[in-house]
Amino acid sequence: MRILSIKLHHYRNYRQLELLPDSGLCVLTGLNASGKTNILEAVFLCALGRSHRTSHDGELIRSGAEEGLVVLKIDTAMGVRTIRIELRLKERKRVFLDGQPIAKSGELMGALNVVMFSPEDLALVKDGPSERRRFLDMELSQLQPSYYYTLQQYNATLKQRNMLLKDFEQADYDTLELWDAQLAKLGASITLSRATFVKELGVVARELHGIMSCNREELLVSYQPSIPQVEPKLLAEAMQNALADNIERDLYRGNTSIGPHKDDVALFLNGTDVRVYGSQGQQRTTALSLKLSEIEIIRRVRKDTPVLLLDDVLSELDADRQAMLFQAVNGCQTMVSCTHLEEFTKAGVDRMQVYEVNNGKVIEL
Repeated sequence: MRILSIKLHHYRNYRQLELLPDSGLCVLTGLNASGKTNILEAVFLCALGRSHRTSHDGELIRSGAEEGLVVLKIDTAMGVRTIRIELRLKERKRVFLDGQPIAKSGELMGALNVVMFSPEDLALVKDGPSERRRFLDMELSQLQPSYYYTLQQYNATLKQRNMLLKDFEQADYDTLELWDAQLAKLGASITLSRATFVKELGVVARELHGIMSCNREELLVSYQPSIPQVEPKLLAEAMQNALADNIERDLYRGNTSIGPHKDDVALFLNGTDVRVYGSQGQQRTTALSLKLSEIEIIRRVRKDTPVLLLDDVLSELDADRQAMLFQAVNGCQTMVSCTHLEEFTKAGVDRMQVYEVNNGKVIEL
């Protein structure tokens, strides 16, 4: 999979832009706040249907403009495809796939697979469980569009149950039981998908982390559900029973204490919890191992390579880890933002396409 062209119109700080990135390494270099990340964000937007930096689509439109546009042409195993996203102030964005409007955001999932890594991704290791759940949900939604729909249904059902808990009357027990049954069914599906994905991810991440640490560290990744593990066919029933058992606590707090929205991913290096006790270098390497593992899993599942987006991440890695990074992404179209090209020379990279970005102006060097 590769991007053939990127067109922006009134997007962020770009009045008009068209790029034709190479199939290998494409480098966007320039000062901070010059617009490098905006290009990577536009690619991410076309893959996931939303920005990784803001939930307000109006912020994506160039200041002073009423509307914006992003168009990507991509070459995939299924042939050449086009993704078009139209942005309008005070209106919902419109998404087109191969010229046809899509009614649901899930229809976009999998059309363009991307793996993005930025300094903020250190939060994947050192921050709370919500960051790791977000990581799982984002990757599984790309790999399995059905997962995305199930997750949407689960979140909507969870919202309804929490509303009922906050405004509960004695006669609502029957209604609550109906919500519990639906929530347990959807939650069991999400939990099983996540557990399967984490198991496969853990195998790949363990191997990659061993290489990057010269076999000095062993990374173990495991899924931590909020209820005790049971046989898959019994999970929905166990989850519904757990919801019933915790009803008094949930009523007191006004929210649901059991389900995949409370789950986590355990990360251990040589038996020590790297989330809590890992050094900054260990946390960086662990985050990188997890992100690079996505590439291999996408290759296996989608039978195609993803597009890799690296947003100013080289400055966060030492020379050895930089070299490992470029070795691992060999064969993927990779778009990198940076402030200094010397980082690539030190990593031994000699073939790359370079664009200089300066306040909304992009020139190929």
